[in-house]
Amino acid sequence: MSLSIIFLGTAGSVPTTMRSLPAIVIQRKGEIILFDCGESAQRQMLKAGLSFNRNMKIFITHMHGDHILGLPGLIQTMSLLDRTKKLVIYGPVGLEDFISAIKETVQFTLTFPLEIAEIKDEGIVCREKEYKIYAARANHVTTAFAYSLVEKLRPGKFYPEKAKELGVPEGVLWSKLQHGASIKLQNGSIVESKQVVGPSRSGRKIVYTGDSRFSKSLVELAKNADLLIHDCTFDDELAERAEEDGHSTPTQAAKTAKKANAKQLILTHISARYKTPDLLQSQAAKDFSKVDVAKDFMRISLPLPDVT
Repeated sequence: MSLSIIFLGTAGSVPTTMRSLPAIVIQRKGEIILFDCGESAQRQMLKAGLSFNRNMKIFITHMHGDHILGLPGLIQTMSLLDRTKKLVIYGPVGLEDFISAIKETVQFTLTFPLEIAEIKDEGIVCREKEYKIYAARANHVTTAFAYSLVEKLRPGKFYPEKAKELGVPEGVLWSKLQHGASIKLQNGSIVESKQVVGPSRSGRKIVYTGDSRFSKSLVELAKNADLLIHDCTFDDELAERAEEDGHSTPTQAAKTAKKANAKQLILTHISARYKTPDLLQSQAAKDFSKVDVAKDFMRISLPLPDVT
């Protein structure tokens, strides 16, 4: 099952000629899940080849301008292109007032249902058939949430040779067994799923911190993540500035990844002072080897875990 992460914007606070403001897409089975929506998000979507009329959800980490000011333009662009599918935007308290102000003061007509889901506490904020999205409080200078997308367990590996040995004919009975049901054969014998199916297999887990200092809640949220996308606004020499402004350094991001046993770390929300990512990457790599620094339009394909 295909799943891609597309970094539409990777700058912190202000855009640069190379980096747009925060916006990260998870593209999964035709659905677009957007985390944060900095200015020009709709233009970045166009350049990335993403449709405005797909099934889509948006998750806002906090109410700072560089994370939300792309919403007015994106909503208007969707309406101008006659989007009809419902859009749900999740985020902290204050998001509904912000969207209401846009609708009242900007002259355009919505062509699609728009729902605002304000998050008041940690926990599961979105449940779908194949995944859940959790929110945990980030350690920023204002109310902020980090998010994790966690796919549900998949059926275990089906062993057709075992089914044949037990006299199960190929077809619908195989499917029932693979999905956990027991079946009764014509001779009256019962075959249980566990006789022909291996243990349940995990899905993928992707975590996005938004803006945050180091915190134990982020470590817990990112536990065993396949991919951790972490704030890295300042380098280690500016740790005091990072603490003051509610951000992280490479070493702090690497500490979170290491303590959480994450498989891969991507640094984002990069200050305009860094013209190349080399310093940030090298500092993080001292404590966590599988690390990269995001850049606009970088794509990562995340395969399902190997079957054992």
